[in-house]
Amino acid sequence: MRPPDGCRNTAADSARGCASGSGDGPAVLLAVSGDEQELRLLARDLECAYGDRYGVLVAASAAEALEMLRGRRQGGEAVALVLADQRLPQGSGLDLLAEAHGIFPEAKRVLLTAFADAQVMIGAIRKAQIDHYIVKPWRPPEQNLYPALRDLLAGWEAGPNSAPGTVRIVGYRFSPRSHETRDFFARNCVPYEWLDVERDPGAQRPFDASGVSCSALPIVIFPDGTQLVQPTNAEIAEKIGLKVRPEGRFYDLVIVGSGPAGLAASVYGASEGLRTVTVERQAPGGQAGLSSMIENYLGFPAGLSGSDLARRAVAQARKFGVEIVAPQTVTRLRADGPSRVVTLSDGSELSAHVVLLTPGVEWRRLDVPGIERLTGAGVYYGGTLAEAFFCRGEDIYIVGGANAAGQAALYFSRYAKTVTMLVREDSLAKYMSQYLIEQIEATRNVRVRLQTIVVGVQGDTRLEAITIRDTAAGKEDTLPTSALFIFIGAEPHTEWLDGVVERDSRGFILTGPDLEDRSAGGKMERPSGWTLEREPYRLESSVPGVFAAGDVRSGSVKRVAAGVGEGAAAVQFIHQYLGSTRQERR
Repeated sequence: MRPPDGCRNTAADSARGCASGSGDGPAVLLAVSGDEQELRLLARDLECAYGDRYGVLVAASAAEALEMLRGRRQGGEAVALVLADQRLPQGSGLDLLAEAHGIFPEAKRVLLTAFADAQVMIGAIRKAQIDHYIVKPWRPPEQNLYPALRDLLAGWEAGPNSAPGTVRIVGYRFSPRSHETRDFFARNCVPYEWLDVERDPGAQRPFDASGVSCSALPIVIFPDGTQLVQPTNAEIAEKIGLKVRPEGRFYDLVIVGSGPAGLAASVYGASEGLRTVTVERQAPGGQAGLSSMIENYLGFPAGLSGSDLARRAVAQARKFGVEIVAPQTVTRLRADGPSRVVTLSDGSELSAHVVLLTPGVEWRRLDVPGIERLTGAGVYYGGTLAEAFFCRGEDIYIVGGANAAGQAALYFSRYAKTVTMLVREDSLAKYMSQYLIEQIEATRNVRVRLQTIVVGVQGDTRLEAITIRDTAAGKEDTLPTSALFIFIGAEPHTEWLDGVVERDSRGFILTGPDLEDRSAGGKMERPSGWTLEREPYRLESSVPGVFAAGDVRSGSVKRVAAGVGEGAAAVQFIHQYLGSTRQERR
């Protein structure tokens, strides 16, 4: 197959040119194979598709590849992806990718394998922590190679990688304002370069050039040279081109929240002809978007991060014409005749035939004296993948014993010296999936302290230590640390719906059969205020035309796949509702 127009004559020439580049040169893609013809074809295919953005390097053995990687690390040069054949001279592809991870933990790792080895490779994915595997032959690359690499590189580009033309954030690691800004970029999958005023010599230049005080952190510098000093998320959103206001005033469907349930409903609603707008107060993905690795989601044997899942879902929703408005908060909901109306934080209103509530849940706050003042300054609720980069060589602690905490512990173990999980229960098995327990037990630098709680935090302007209590032994210890990540509980913030839709005692929204009250005589009664002859649909709230799905719904299964399923199912009930209202108007 001939390369498309614009490809260079030989990929080997471009590879050699990139190999001698400076630290300011482009990030590279490294292809490794012991088969000379296969290596030539790989390099050519990579160069044709990605040569305008990346350099392409080739290596004929594991030893040669590792030498290149170590050289680039020493030179401060970036590696975006390593693509290795399983059968190599002087080692295997799996062993090479495992070592490559130690040199460039942020680089994406892909294994090329023969069909006969595929089953063995699936079992080895977990051990090697690879991101994807491709069964040979990979040609035509448009079908078998490029789709997978496109997704992986989009994920790499969305991380805090130093790349020319990206936004630069100048701040202090333990500044809550800097953390908020960094978190907003990371959760919205916007690439940025982080410059720490305490560590990076170049971080002082923006202050010298603009005359702004170093206390005015963070400063966000855009590729066009403009700067925002201590910006709000809304100001950043406007600058980077996010949609912060809806285009219309009336829609078929307004979705409140863009976690897995909201994004699934967006895709299914818009693809089936509903004019759809989704309103998100922070960033798409919800709580699941903070998951460092989801390994039991159907169809992804190598797993994927929550941010990757959210990024793909957002692209899919936009393909079908969904408007995603963020950051924007819904503050009120009311019924106005046949319309359902939501009020936004800026005072504007959106009307629709139907509203779907998918705002998700948030981590429960840890009740420890003084912890609020250190939030964002060493204490974090959840944790984006970007936070792992700041934990290199450190001893960090994670509070929680469910899947999210386990996934975070495994991901942070790639960077931190040690990761210690502090678990209130006497066993991980109570709330954590077995596959995660097995991985944690097999990871040398992850430790688990059962029946342990945090009772104190120390530090004036940043976290310096925590005090923990062994509830079984009644003993307390104070441990130095600069990072505490909290993954406990799930609380819905539905106070704004008080008096509008019925909720359970914890604030989760009641739907369908859960709305029916049983009277003393044993007869099932419909919710108060329900005026229709029919019963509420399975995911319909106490207000006709207002539905709920995902984690915020009472009785829902708190899993990503379950949220996606509920979001898709909600659209079917919405169609039934729209059909019934049309008949009533006749």
